[in-house]
Amino acid sequence: MSITLEHVNYVYSPGTAYEKQALKDVSLEIPQGQFVGIIGHTGSGKSTLIQHLNGLTKATSGKILYEGKNIYDEGYDMRGLRSQVGLVFQYPEHQLFEVDVLSDVCFGPKNQGLSQEECEDRAKEALELVGFPEKYYKQSPFELSGGQKRRVAIAGVLAMRPKVLVLDEPTAGLDPKGRDEILDQVERLHKETGMTVILVSHSMEDVARYVERIIVMNRGEKMLDGTPGEVFRHYKELEKVGLAAPQVTYVMHDLKERGFDLSPDATTIEEAADEIMRSYQ
Repeated sequence: MSITLEHVNYVYSPGTAYEKQALKDVSLEIPQGQFVGIIGHTGSGKSTLIQHLNGLTKATSGKILYEGKNIYDEGYDMRGLRSQVGLVFQYPEHQLFEVDVLSDVCFGPKNQGLSQEECEDRAKEALELVGFPEKYYKQSPFELSGGQKRRVAIAGVLAMRPKVLVLDEPTAGLDPKGRDEILDQVERLHKETGMTVILVSHSMEDVARYVERIIVMNRGEKMLDGTPGEVFRHYKELEKVGLAAPQVTYVMHDLKERGFDLSPDATTIEEAADEIMRSYQ
C-alpha cells in the first residue's frame, strides 16, 4: 500500500492575472509505514502538495495513486480516501466546535455512519493514543491549552482509523515542551500502529530527530529526497533556497574541516555523540 504521485502539476487561478504554478512535475512514492518529513520555505508548495494526497485539492495534470488506484478515475470513492488519509491542518484547534472533547472526536466516526456506542469507543481509543487525560473528556475544547487542543484535533482524525496521517506544521505556535510532547506522541503512534506519517515542518531539528526520509520542496518542485543524513549533506544548497540544516550538521562539518576523522552526516545530538565517540576509539 502506498501513495504515488506521477508528474503532478497544480496551477492556481489559471487563465487569470493571478495565475501561479504551485506544483511542477512532482513525482514521488510514499510506501505504507514510512515516516516522511516535507520541508521548504514559505511558498515552496509543501502545503499544496499534502492537500493533494487525500483529494482535497485536484491536480491540474498528472496522476495520484492510492493503493495502486488513480484517485481521479470516474467513480472513485473520494470519501473513503479521506477516511484512509487523514489530514490535520496547521492550527487544527480552529476546527474544534463541539460542546465537549469526546463529542468533537466522535464527529468523524459519526460521519462514517457508526453507532453512538462505536463512535465513543473510537473516540476514547484515539484520545488514549494521543495521551489525552480522561478527566477532560467532558470539558469544552475551548478551555484547553494549545497543546491539549492539538491532541484533540489529531485524535479526531485518528478516530476514523486512517492508514496515513498527514500533519501540516502540527507544533506551530507551541512552546518547546508542547512541541516535544506532540511529536513524541506522533512518533509513538507511528511505531505502535505502523501507520504512514507525513510531517510538514519548518524545524530542521524536528525533522532530523523524528523522520526517516525528507522531501525538500522549492518553488513547487521536488529539490531533494533522501534520508536526513543524505539531505542535510547538501546544507549549502539548502541555504541558497532559504533553508538550513540542524545546528549539529554545521558542528560536524566544522570538525571534519578541522581534521577530525569522523562522518559529518550526523543530524541529531545523539548521532553526533556516537560518531565522536567512535572517532576516538
